[in-house]
Amino acid sequence: MNVIQLAQMLEFPQHGDDRGHLVIVEGLKDIPFDIKRIFYIYGSDKDVVRGQHANRRSEFVLINVSGTSKVKVKDGKGNEAVFSLNRPHTGIYLPKMVWKDMYEFSEDSVLLVLSNEHYDSSEYIRNYDDFVKEIEKTETVG
Repeated sequence: MNVIQLAQMLEFPQHGDDRGHLVIVEGLKDIPFDIKRIFYIYGSDKDVVRGQHANRRSEFVLINVSGTSKVKVKDGKGNEAVFSLNRPHTGIYLPKMVWKDMYEFSEDSVLLVLSNEHYDSSEYIRNYDDFVKEIEKTETVG
């Protein structure tokens, strides 16, 4: 199974009544890892592309808690998929070693990101050609 197949949409339980809605996301229960880092992206224009990197160790779940955005994932072998994040009770799970671009942010977009790792700049691959070479190298060795 390749990383594109491992990237998947998740739906989280919603609880609500006339007071509003509540969505609960728990590590190792609703998502496949223990949460070590949380950050969010907002105020990005529609024509801005965020991400543009892969991670050697980090896994992510992205949730648009407000507004909408799209996420394109690539596996470095020519396969790609695009996911629309447009409901606050759904997210996308992204495994390690997948290239990710987030784009087409709505004006009210708040993209919440959960990660299994603390930030470490050395595990980021920020050049797509380097990412492809690393994928090819792992396949040759593995």
